[in-house]
Amino acid sequence: MDIPLDLARTLAVVIDEGTFDAAARRLRITPSAVSQRVKSLEQRLGRVLVVRSKPAQATEAGAAVVRLARQLALLEHDALAAFGVDAAPDRPVSVAIAVNADSLGTWFLPALARVAPRHPVVFDLHRDDQDFTAGLLESGTVTSAVTSQARPVAGCLVRPLGVMRYTAVATRAFAAHWSLALAGDRPEARSTDVTAATPTHPLARAPVVDFDRRDDLQRDHLAASGVDPDAPPRHYVPASNDFAVAIKLGLGWGMLPAFQSDAELGRGDLVRLDGAPIDVPLYWQQWNLRSPLLDVIADAVIAEAREALRT
Repeated sequence: MDIPLDLARTLAVVIDEGTFDAAARRLRITPSAVSQRVKSLEQRLGRVLVVRSKPAQATEAGAAVVRLARQLALLEHDALAAFGVDAAPDRPVSVAIAVNADSLGTWFLPALARVAPRHPVVFDLHRDDQDFTAGLLESGTVTSAVTSQARPVAGCLVRPLGVMRYTAVATRAFAAHWSLALAGDRPEARSTDVTAATPTHPLARAPVVDFDRRDDLQRDHLAASGVDPDAPPRHYVPASNDFAVAIKLGLGWGMLPAFQSDAELGRGDLVRLDGAPIDVPLYWQQWNLRSPLLDVIADAVIAEAREALRT
């Protein structure tokens, strides 16, 4: 049994574009031809490869084929580069990367900006929480990821990037209005009061800003402060910059990295709340392929991380 490369590539384009019609436009063939190619591949392999929903989704078997197509595209690019042949300007290789919102919104993009002018590559970025980006590697959706997972995903290499430190902050007016304790107000940085879990604790009443419903940083800070993480009212602001702006405008308190808070803390526009900072170690995971292009991207990302993150 073999997997024809053109059919595997067609399936990958369907998953990338989300629909058969969009895949047809990208491949410059008819939607019927796209459907026939996918059906032919399914018949050859004896597996359903794609859930024909909107957007189209790969099945477990389909994800393996998509992963193969993407690996072959990388290897083809590297082979041509070894021959001194550049990819056609209108057909650069696409590299899919998963990255958490805070990295994407702060330090990550300059690394890619150094790679793009020197290589025929375009980037397909997938934003997700750092605790979940490894899952996109496992499914074959991406070639590499910024993740909090130190254990290598099967078939991947892992390298440490550094630590993003998050500190609970709020505007001075917000902290005063809700009687929130500031860093240094008490001898211990982290509250261990047995009465802290009661509804009268200021953090149980003060509005909090969450990135989305999978954002655990604020919940972790509340739990460490002895407060029921479900107690406070919540704003949800699912964009890194907008999340920081919401805190700086006084909508609520939240956990911000130094990139997004140091200047405001220095001016006194923001204040640090009582409680220990939360450190999130980040790692770079990528497919275990001998790919010069992936290595160039990894080296740029790691170099940028060493400048930007704590070690």
